[in-house]
Amino acid sequence: MKKLFPVILLVMAITFGFVTKDRMRTIPNESFSSGEVLKYKVHYGPITAADAVIEVSPNLHVINGRSCYRATVTGKTNSSFDLFIKIRDTWQSYIDTAALVPQRSFRNIEEGNYRKRETVDFNHHHNTAFVEKKKRNKDKEHKNFKVPDNVQDIVSGFYYMRTLNYDKMRVGEKFNIQGFFDEENFNMEVTYRGKEVVSTKAGDIRAIKLMPRMPKNEKFKDGNSIAVYLSDDQNKIPVLIQAEMFVGSVKVNLYEYKNLKHQLVLAKN
Repeated sequence: MKKLFPVILLVMAITFGFVTKDRMRTIPNESFSSGEVLKYKVHYGPITAADAVIEVSPNLHVINGRSCYRATVTGKTNSSFDLFIKIRDTWQSYIDTAALVPQRSFRNIEEGNYRKRETVDFNHHHNTAFVEKKKRNKDKEHKNFKVPDNVQDIVSGFYYMRTLNYDKMRVGEKFNIQGFFDEENFNMEVTYRGKEVVSTKAGDIRAIKLMPRMPKNEKFKDGNSIAVYLSDDQNKIPVLIQAEMFVGSVKVNLYEYKNLKHQLVLAKN
């Protein structure tokens, strides 16, 4: 009996250990699905400087044994603005369809002469992020980081925000998103600022106003420099983003969309 009891404890520990290790949260998602495409004009002051596209691949992908949406954000300056700085950026996140956390993220940054390629593989069972990056004329670097539970990257964080119920929030109420960006953990505090009608190139849309307090960044004036407007309907798509940056004001304006999960509701005249 003395020998049997430790064996029983060991079996229990292994059994419950595997159960715990495999358990991830489940977030209901009625806001987006595969195939969604959103297109934006990026205005720098009065100048239309760039185009941006946010799209979810029509097909699901399997990463770390989990079904994932592949969400891709691309930004490209137009030919006239290329004379000042040429930007060709791609951000990609493989978002777990059930837990809505990134299983893998990818960045390819081309801004002027600056180049950076980065892949981050997340292990949500061990709370780690494995980063592989390469900058121009440098060897690849590999690092491993500890991350918090249900950590988000920048792209998946915005998709996660689309699943929240803002009808139950009070104006001024805050919520937090744990994130990982540029090899650092951050706690992004988001303030709900109510609802208003915004004018976009796709029409006048009643929207939910959110103000995310971004991580310390050399591009933004302060942590409260960004306002994000989500459509006040079942889709909750980003329809307008306004940012105050050190180089001036930037506005990201929706002008085209397709394959939404629900019909976009425009504001009534």
